[in-house]
Amino acid sequence: FTMSALSSREITWAVIAHLAPIAIIVPFGNIILPLVIMLTVGKESDFVYQNAKESLNFQITMIIYWIIAILLALLLVGFLLAILLYIFQIVVMILAVIASSKGEVYHYPLSIRFIK
Repeated sequence: FTMSALSSREITWAVIAHLAPIAIIVPFGNIILPLVIMLTVGKESDFVYQNAKESLNFQITMIIYWIIAILLALLLVGFLLAILLYIFQIVVMILAVIASSKGEVYHYPLSIRFIK
């Protein structure tokens, strides 16, 4: 995507899709928000669709990783994993926001591609 071809509206929606973990106040808001963006605004913009899809895949992956970390924490070995997972999630979310604000599609590391 070229930055000049993208509207500020498209960039804003892509950034919002990556900020989905903030919506965790609502149960599964971190999944619902990028899904809704992908299925609505994403129909009008491939850039928004691609960013929302990447965010959705990452959020689903993070739920799986968090379940594993919590189970391991119950065995008293997952606390360090949980701390590292939290830091990782924040860092890559910031990188995704920066990339999408520049007109790029961010591909999250360690993300399982559930939606292709």
